Amino acid sequence: MKILSRSTARDVQSVDYTDTTASDSHKVLRNTYMLLSMTLLFSALTAGLSVAFAVPGPGIIITLVAYFGLLFAVTKLRNSGWGIAAVFALTGFLGYTLGPILSVYLKMPGGSSIVMTAMGLTGLIFMGLSAYVLVSKRDFSFMGGFLMAGMIVALVASLGAIFFQIPALSLAISGVMVLLMSGMILFETSNIIRGGETNYIMATVSLYITIFNLFTSLLQLLGFMEKE
Repeated sequence: MKILSRSTARDVQSVDYTDTTASDSHKVLRNTYMLLSMTLLFSALTAGLSVAFAVPGPGIIITLVAYFGLLFAVTKLRNSGWGIAAVFALTGFLGYTLGPILSVYLKMPGGSSIVMTAMGLTGLIFMGLSAYVLVSKRDFSFMGGFLMAGMIVALVASLGAIFFQIPALSLAISGVMVLLMSGMILFETSNIIRGGETNYIMATVSLYITIFNLFTSLLQLLGFMEKE
């Protein structure tokens, strides 16, 4: 009968724990990417229908109430099957709100090219940064505080741009948002593979919102350059 020393037993337990943690993180990542792909397709469908039927935007108040209400529902239901339904409701609603925005750009000269370029750049940025984290396995948790502070500043500045009608400020905010969302992709992907996020529903929502903001920011930047 083979007897393990206490130190050897600790080493075996450590390896088993590491393997289990890595396996769990891989499962969360796989489920996140599967659900993210489905929600992006569903969101694209609702956006396309919104454009095709020229559905008017819901307005800022309804948008904020519905967004935070659905986000609250996702958070409360994240550990049940209803959480997936809530995710589709949230992403479908955001796709619908994107429809009127896309309609404005599609009516511009070269509008189709602007939308497709923004979509392509969003995909390249997301896949490139995600692949970098997965291959390098670097820890980007140190970016959390900086990204949070940046988001707060960008939110306040965007409200100022809306109320005071300052196009240059809006453009600057879009540029900053592209950088912040790129950082969020690094941070969130790192958080998943390192076990910081163990719920694939919440991970999906975080990445979806990041991609949504990245796309709309690129859309505004490309639209401005086309107009110029």
